[in-house]
Amino acid sequence: MATTQLPGGLKPLKIKCTDSDCASDLHCFKATQKMKQESTAGACRSCGAELVDWDRVHSRRLDDANFTFSELRRELIRHHFWHIPFDEVAINHAKRKGRTILHEAAARRINASVMHTDNPREGRQTPMEGNTIYYAQHATASCCRRCIEYWHGIPTDRDLTDEEARYLTTLVIDYLDERLPDLADNPVRVPPRRRGPGGSTSGT
Repeated sequence: MATTQLPGGLKPLKIKCTDSDCASDLHCFKATQKMKQESTAGACRSCGAELVDWDRVHSRRLDDANFTFSELRRELIRHHFWHIPFDEVAINHAKRKGRTILHEAAARRINASVMHTDNPREGRQTPMEGNTIYYAQHATASCCRRCIEYWHGIPTDRDLTDEEARYLTTLVIDYLDERLPDLADNPVRVPPRRRGPGGSTSGT
């Protein structure tokens, strides 16, 4: 579960992948079992609006990635991860990696978390914070096989092909490059976080 910041300094709200705010044109396209049985999968599970061009998104064309990103942002949980500020640990991790190594780490992360069908933590394998790659996976619906299935049209009953893994990795990298335009190509030394009163964790 993630949080989304409210204006005016109000307390952040918890947000789940099944949440929606249809009045703000932010929906949830994760189909319920009833929607699947009634062949209405693809519409918003809250208001029933049919907004996403699924055929075009499921074609998985990298030269059409900007369109895919615009469609992803129609979903509340994806919109959240496209706009929420990165936490300090995630930013420091990215700086210590540098752009080149962060890109390589993205490919390894896709392979480790969603390449195969036998992940015992399916649906929970991607944390909500602590690494900019996690943010990217949630924003691009490459966080678990269920999200990959309905957003990218790749079934959950088989491993990803190398081409599919490269496609998802490229989406993650494009997200990182868009949201971290000033990240240095090479690693940057970031001092560890100081321990405060009561003991706080240092940077990673």
